[in-house]
Amino acid sequence: MEKKALKVMDLFAGCGGLSLGLEQAGFVPLFVNELNDDARSTYIRNRDERHPWLAETGFHSSDVKQMVLDKRFVPALEKRFASDFGVQHGELDLLVGGPPCQGFSGIGHRRSYSVDKEQLPSNHLFQDMAALIHRLQPRAFLFENVRGLLHSRWTSEGKKGEIWSEVLGTYQKIPGYTVSYSLVLAKDYGVPQNRPRVLMVGIRDDVKANIQREGKAEDAIARGYLPPRMHAEQAPDLVDLLGDLVDPDYENGGATTRYPSPARTKIQKWLRTPMAGGNPLRKGEPVTEHEYSKHNERILAKFRAMHANGGAVPKEFRTKKFAQRLLPAHWGKEGPTITATSLADDYVHFSQPRVLTVREWARLQMFPDWYEFAGKRTTGGIRRAGNPREGIFDREVPKYTQIGNAVPVGLAEAVGRHLAGILSKRK
Repeated sequence: MEKKALKVMDLFAGCGGLSLGLEQAGFVPLFVNELNDDARSTYIRNRDERHPWLAETGFHSSDVKQMVLDKRFVPALEKRFASDFGVQHGELDLLVGGPPCQGFSGIGHRRSYSVDKEQLPSNHLFQDMAALIHRLQPRAFLFENVRGLLHSRWTSEGKKGEIWSEVLGTYQKIPGYTVSYSLVLAKDYGVPQNRPRVLMVGIRDDVKANIQREGKAEDAIARGYLPPRMHAEQAPDLVDLLGDLVDPDYENGGATTRYPSPARTKIQKWLRTPMAGGNPLRKGEPVTEHEYSKHNERILAKFRAMHANGGAVPKEFRTKKFAQRLLPAHWGKEGPTITATSLADDYVHFSQPRVLTVREWARLQMFPDWYEFAGKRTTGGIRRAGNPREGIFDREVPKYTQIGNAVPVGLAEAVGRHLAGILSKRK
């Protein structure tokens, strides 16, 4: 590891979308926390060659609450940071985290059992992240979450926005930091999704001088804490993103194990470049996670009808279930209009009567093709949603869900490059 490399600690890391973007921006992860075994395995297995310490006991954990309650944890962690990386107290560059958001997300709440948000233990983990920031004193921190957090109430009788007021207030009370936030759209940073995210940034007081023009606005972009927005039309069209994965010989329920076409577009070439670098993988070389769901004849007929009717679902195929959407090969003037979710069947492929594969789903989040995912391909029902009414808070996190829960890699890289510019200026 380069001595001057920026160091980051990632809480609630999931399968690693935020970390990967930060790594592409020059950060090195020293520590990862993730509750789910499969998601944590995904995170570590894609970094064990570059950052082997992450697999060692002491450099990863599953329980943030236990990290906070154990008074020996932070001193022991800082001792290891100092001995293994030369990072003393207060020298960690960045602490990031996205506390679980199922209780705040419109989609997550739609597909879970209805209970008051204050009853979900995961909805209070933001306090534990704040406690770790207070103790570790990183030079900056980044909190990310879903748009629904801005307007959510703790109970049905509560005040709109009361949860966000408490979250923001918690971080503003951490001594020695100035905090700002913005609601951003991933498409404004070159990502092939709309995907709104709340990003809160805290800059330590002694680091603020590195920001040349710190605005007075509470908005983190105006203040210079987050990068300025790009143009949505810079996000790649889906045909440019996924076109090289379209296999004319695919079979319903089968798999494509080798690239059916060469990489033609810039984004395809980047996604097919091996982790170690070099040339993009060629036609005929192995591709992973490109298995197709097995659709019955009625579903296939529905998908074909959607293709024939410009995405409209004929009456005979309509259900009360959340409607599927046909993905467009090209975005309109407004850019991407979709958000990758945790369900494999939310969208229909733009040119074939099927849902997207795991590999295609990963590309929507801008994970490169070398990125591997641990666990089941997908699950359903209570295994994915849990049942808070019965005290069942654990959820399975299959591959589609891991990807859907991730921060888009391209968004993370844009934010990472901006923060790296601030943090790299040392007095």
